[in-house]
Amino acid sequence: MGEQQADGRTTEEMSSAITDSARIPKSYRVRTELESLLSELSEGDPLPSERDLALRCGVARETVRQAVRELLVEGRIRRQGRGTVVSRPKMVQPMSLRSYTEGALKYGRIPGRLLVDWSDIPADPDTAQDLSLEPGTLVMHLERILLADGERIGLESTFMPIDRFAFLRETYDPRTSLYAATRARGVWYASATERVETVLASPREAALLECTTALPMLLLHRRSVDADGTPIERVRSLYRGDRIAFQATLRD
Repeated sequence: MGEQQADGRTTEEMSSAITDSARIPKSYRVRTELESLLSELSEGDPLPSERDLALRCGVARETVRQAVRELLVEGRIRRQGRGTVVSRPKMVQPMSLRSYTEGALKYGRIPGRLLVDWSDIPADPDTAQDLSLEPGTLVMHLERILLADGERIGLESTFMPIDRFAFLRETYDPRTSLYAATRARGVWYASATERVETVLASPREAALLECTTALPMLLLHRRSVDADGTPIERVRSLYRGDRIAFQATLRD
């Protein structure tokens, strides 16, 4: 018999209690089982029903639903009709001065954009500061839905000084790359400062991206300047966390 502790339990009993408390939760065990199943399937293959998965794992259907919800949020699987199928891998977008179009094409995706709004609006204090303007100065605002293979993955709002980019009104097709359009007119992006954070979408944003407000989003704020340090744009980009990931190359 093991040594008795101050609370009257033996060391064996305490060890058993610790083991019991550290047992793997059922939801984690189901998640591991589903990940193993996904490794055997290909893109577009259907998953078994929640009922079949519950029987297979020996758990309640709600436990299966929890694991399925996690995989949906991560973009590993997606809804199709009344069932669930394996998703294609997330699109990986490089964090660089390249345009969204160039990044998408690099990874074999077909880029696209849907125009939501193109108007002149007064600059709020943050926008004015980023563009070196007085607050309230009218700036060009371009809001577009970003597509990859026809699927909505992001919502981009771009703010630019009107006096410098008024030519866009006459020549630019908002379904195409803004980066390429400005570069064609001799405006070159020399550097940019970018900040990334996680947020939840507003009801309007979720509707435009065809998702729920519970889906985690990646929010990017960018300020771009030319070789003279003159501001080009301020961009707010909201991306579906289940459809895209970002990659940066770091050098010392």
